Amino acid sequence: MERIAVIDFETTGLSPNSSCRATEIAVVMLENGRIVERYQSLMNAGVRVPAFIEQLTGISNAMLRTAPPAERVMEEVNEFVGCTPLLAHNASFDQKFWDFELGRIKRTRLQNFACSLLLSRRLMPAAPNHKLGTLTTFAQLPHTGQAHRAMADAEMAANLMAHLAQELRGKHGVRELNHDLLCKLQKVPAAKVGEHLQRYR
Repeated sequence: MERIAVIDFETTGLSPNSSCRATEIAVVMLENGRIVERYQSLMNAGVRVPAFIEQLTGISNAMLRTAPPAERVMEEVNEFVGCTPLLAHNASFDQKFWDFELGRIKRTRLQNFACSLLLSRRLMPAAPNHKLGTLTTFAQLPHTGQAHRAMADAEMAANLMAHLAQELRGKHGVRELNHDLLCKLQKVPAAKVGEHLQRYR
């Protein structure tokens, strides 16, 4: 499978705005089922971290005071990603923050996001739920560190994507696996996945 950039943000809330911003980003490059490169940074956007978010992520206001400015981090990570296709677990969340933070440095996303959450609902229907930690345990994938920290979650999502790629090849006989197929598959009703994948065998 082609190279994919797997992204995870930690944030101060659910929707980006002037008082809700990203606090950390990690990107891992997944190539042929293996992580080959990594980028991670805290990012100081000048907003306060609510106490419950600090408890969830372990990212404190004190940590962000010495972190690089969000604009500089986004310049670096945008250069790191380039035109590589994107993936995240619950991508609608990360896409909102990626687009918002890029917009602040006057950049525009050029590529689509694939979503390992949507894909896992279609390819791992027997899982108890489709949270990243649950799927990691269910598929017996490596635990990569503290949940709700960007690098640990990005690595977990990358490992999950590698597992889903194996499922597509092994169980469904998909020969040519690419990002465009993933983006199409995540929109297919679960009951029609087998029928849809026949054209890729």
